[in-house]
Amino acid sequence: MNVGYHEPSGVPVDQVTSLYRLGAGGPSLPAVLAAARASRRSVALLHVDIDMLQLVNVNMSEAVGDQVLAAVAQRLRKAMPQAASLWRLSSDEFIACIAYREGEPNGEALAELFRDALEGPLSIPPFTLPVTVSIGIAVFPDHCADAAALLASAERALRESKRAGHNNVGLYSATPAKAASEGGFADRFVEALDNGEMRLYFQPQVAAQDGGLIGFSALLRWDSSHNGLLRPNRFLGRVERAGLSSRLGLWVIDAAMQQLVAWRERGLDYLALSVHLDGMLLARADCLDTIGERLHRHQLRAASLEFELPESALALDAHRIHDTLSGLRALGATLTVQDFGKGGLSFAALAQYPLDRLQIGRSFIRNVASDPRSAAIVRGIIAMGHRLGMKLTAKGVETEAELGFLRRNHCDFFLGHLFSPPLPAEVLDPLVQRRFLLPSAFADTHPERTLLLLDDEDNVLRSLVRLFRRDGYKVLTANSVREAFDLLASNSVQVIVSDQRMPDMSGTEFLAKVRDLYPDTVRMVLSGYTDLATITEAINRGAIYRFLTKPWNDDELRGHIEAAFRSHERHADGAYPGY
Repeated sequence: MNVGYHEPSGVPVDQVTSLYRLGAGGPSLPAVLAAARASRRSVALLHVDIDMLQLVNVNMSEAVGDQVLAAVAQRLRKAMPQAASLWRLSSDEFIACIAYREGEPNGEALAELFRDALEGPLSIPPFTLPVTVSIGIAVFPDHCADAAALLASAERALRESKRAGHNNVGLYSATPAKAASEGGFADRFVEALDNGEMRLYFQPQVAAQDGGLIGFSALLRWDSSHNGLLRPNRFLGRVERAGLSSRLGLWVIDAAMQQLVAWRERGLDYLALSVHLDGMLLARADCLDTIGERLHRHQLRAASLEFELPESALALDAHRIHDTLSGLRALGATLTVQDFGKGGLSFAALAQYPLDRLQIGRSFIRNVASDPRSAAIVRGIIAMGHRLGMKLTAKGVETEAELGFLRRNHCDFFLGHLFSPPLPAEVLDPLVQRRFLLPSAFADTHPERTLLLLDDEDNVLRSLVRLFRRDGYKVLTANSVREAFDLLASNSVQVIVSDQRMPDMSGTEFLAKVRDLYPDTVRMVLSGYTDLATITEAINRGAIYRFLTKPWNDDELRGHIEAAFRSHERHADGAYPGY
């Protein structure tokens, strides 16, 4: 039986095939099973279903749905180990398989890789869409002896997993599982706590000025004997409904303090640790005493701890919470608003509580390098936080373009996969030993004069680079608008010269966006295409400073660029007029 490759409607074949390692010419599922039988391996088959894709097709158009499908496929493919295989099954479903021996990554491990890959929302302009998948797993030869039965069993496991809601993983069972009560869950969860199944993973927190490692953010995981390594969104809702969130919150604080003690015994006393402070625990009358007692027991200073506070708890405007936070701050702990802007915290409450930091979530910074509205929101949060005497932490930094934008706008600290994914404590030593992460990204990005050239013709760019380098400029080149936005986010650019007829966006449209994102730049169009009305409007709106024509006179063009840098420098100490 060959699991066929299908082309999504509306997506070109060459685009789709680039998302998959296997197309019609790849091995069939029976061939994979035969190879596994010969090598005495098991094969886990995953039936992966994109949750609620049909609603996207209905409400946002099938074209958007096709883009979601392609983006999901790309993320799944990037997440797959080299030995795994992926097939397209239908409009919103995939089949993946992985062969393994005992102790090697199995189907549950592959499912968690898929879930991790889809943790961040998809950017399908003008939409930002959170996407989840439901997964059913069946194992050869444990559950089935041939490809057809394995496919049917994985599909059955998928249906069972979806009965519990979206974003779930189910393992095939010959007898359908009965729905577990919350009471039964509570017993299992308490047992998991007692058996040491809860773990902390750690993600480095990096200082903006030099990329120095200042500490880690502690992230909770449940290493379940039945379901593998689970992220908090898989179980926290049920923990809260079972009334166990305070108990779990205390376990997190205890585990974090134990890790700090272990670091201090190794002489790593400069490392701080950021932990989530559960809202129910924060609201308890004995919260301050409970944390203080644990600090005393572990002989730790509160200054080594940063408590991340949920906005929902701060929005309660309770005197007890205010007193608890004041007490924690008096002990020396750092207090941070977690994922600021998502939980309805009013500006009045923000000013009322004794807070040290604001954390900017991934949803705000995802498009800062290219979207003026996103950039304006992030700039506003940073400026507001600084005016209130707070530091800013950007969470979920994934690209150097995002990092460059945030550094240029004076964000103070960073977390994200750009530096490292969350890791267990036992594998953190290489990060700690390096101390400075991504030194190239934190090198001096403020040369005296930097010129950005945007043109989709390579020969034009080469000619311009040769012309301007003789004048000592740092010259950056881009063939596309997206590439230009990334360069602008990562570099301090004073002068920009763009072609007018770019394939993805006109030069004047691009420079109008640049004006909103980087108002201090001097922006010019260099083009052989003359649309007087468009150019005049762009100049009147302040999008461009000057329109230059192709073909150009070398000396005149060099003079215009020199004048542009001088104009920028004349305004360097004051407000930019928006060239």
